[in-house]
Amino acid sequence: MDSGPACLGRVASVAGAKVTGRLDPEVVAATTKGRNGGRGPMAEFGQLVKIVTRASLVFGVISRQWTADSEASFEAAPRMMAIDLLGETVEHSDGRMVFCRGVSVYPRLGAEIFAVTPEDLAIVYARPGGACVRVGSVTGSGGLPAYVLVDGLLGKHFAVLGTTGCGKSCAVATILRSILTHHTAGHVVILDPHNEYAPAFGAAAEVINPTNLHLPYWLMNFDELVGALVSTQGADRQTEMTILKQAVLQARRDFLGDEEEAAHATVDTPIPFRVGDVERIINNQMGRLNKAEGTLPYLRLLSRIETLRSDRRFEFMFSGLVVRDTMTDVLSRILRVPVEGKPVTVFDLSGVPSEIVDVVVSLLCRMVFDFAIWSAEAQAVPVLLVCEEAHRYVSQDGETNFALTRSAIARIAKEGRKYGVSLCLVSQRPSELSTTILSQCNTIFALRMSNEHDQEFVRRVLPDGATGLLTALPALFNGEAIAVGEGVSVPMRLGFEELSANSRPRSSTAVFSKAWKRDLIDRDFLDETIYRWRRQCREGLFADAEWE
Repeated sequence: MDSGPACLGRVASVAGAKVTGRLDPEVVAATTKGRNGGRGPMAEFGQLVKIVTRASLVFGVISRQWTADSEASFEAAPRMMAIDLLGETVEHSDGRMVFCRGVSVYPRLGAEIFAVTPEDLAIVYARPGGACVRVGSVTGSGGLPAYVLVDGLLGKHFAVLGTTGCGKSCAVATILRSILTHHTAGHVVILDPHNEYAPAFGAAAEVINPTNLHLPYWLMNFDELVGALVSTQGADRQTEMTILKQAVLQARRDFLGDEEEAAHATVDTPIPFRVGDVERIINNQMGRLNKAEGTLPYLRLLSRIETLRSDRRFEFMFSGLVVRDTMTDVLSRILRVPVEGKPVTVFDLSGVPSEIVDVVVSLLCRMVFDFAIWSAEAQAVPVLLVCEEAHRYVSQDGETNFALTRSAIARIAKEGRKYGVSLCLVSQRPSELSTTILSQCNTIFALRMSNEHDQEFVRRVLPDGATGLLTALPALFNGEAIAVGEGVSVPMRLGFEELSANSRPRSSTAVFSKAWKRDLIDRDFLDETIYRWRRQCREGLFADAEWE
């Protein structure tokens, strides 16, 4: 077996996936002088190395370097390196050398550590077997393509994490575009709180926002109805919930008419009902009371229902005098069944009223999951749910502002893969994410992070063998990531492919240096803005401004 001529040093200790090596003095000299002035092999942080065992070649990454003797002079002190083992090459039945994750035969003490050759890199980062797509290039490999395994990535959940401006949205768009280019009948639902993703998919996306959304109120389960209609706390809240539960259950059964069918209906069953029937039932219940002071919970419910029905911001839920069973149409549009050339649904949540956004997002997530549960297994439609700004919905502290959505996403994280629902969490604040939910993600794309709390949080949810790679997080370029987990054949540092200008998500960063050089805005602009502001219509706002 050819081990190559570039010996860097020898193994000094072995502890599971961690190997410590002592650098050869000649390598120390070459490394100290630098690439241009030195001769022979060099050893640098992040470099891939190999070690010969009795049965294979074991590969690892240099994750740390230090001097071993603090008493000696810098020149005389032994130089050490820590190596995180990634896997090994074994001989395939057809004679080819194939890289496999994991180590079956560990290096012995004193074994030589070698620099890898271009041929070694080609084996380690070779195109994996099975369905895979290219998303970029492996950093430091001379341009070798970086692949993700489609089934390994989507069959289990994954996360894209990194600080603001490091390229998270572009990374998500690159991954999805690469997959959908080869799998045109996909089903991707993106929860987009900032209206970023529509440009990234163009005609391949069904863009839904409050101006064209029809999400009837009767699709909500009881918890979501409570979130929309019950605003009080304490004992009064429980009273209002009891009143609402009785009224909604009766209204659903009244809509069915047939007593046998109605017997199977519950307060959570997605059966249409009329708001007018709910109001009538509540009024009837209130009329049976003997004391006027007991009517306050009834009146509050009736007032809240009337407010939602009369506020045009909620027309996408509470519109139309005629109630029809449109559930098939709603699911068809959201889940893209049939696909009809649009495998992506982008939900622009930027215009959803803040007081009801938790209910809306919870409803969308729950519908995706419930549809998967009740689909016949032979005809199941696997769905990827992309949750942008995930820390808002599944925070570590269990913030009550999004309690409904947190519950829906947590259920998908724990059980979704059994039913073909995959989750992609995208966040700029990893340390604020729920550890329980993030730990369900079997693949992590970690982009640049400068916050120590975020770095430490990500280290805690990754396997031990990948922690060495994460020390490079603060030094990553924009659009560069550390990828680890089931979705990649080997942990790697990769640069995502650069998207064309018309394929990038919309940036929310204004180009001050250009916009502040000329004054093209007049009072008409203010009038137009106020007009849209008052009518809660954001479409086209700032269309003439320059953005990145």
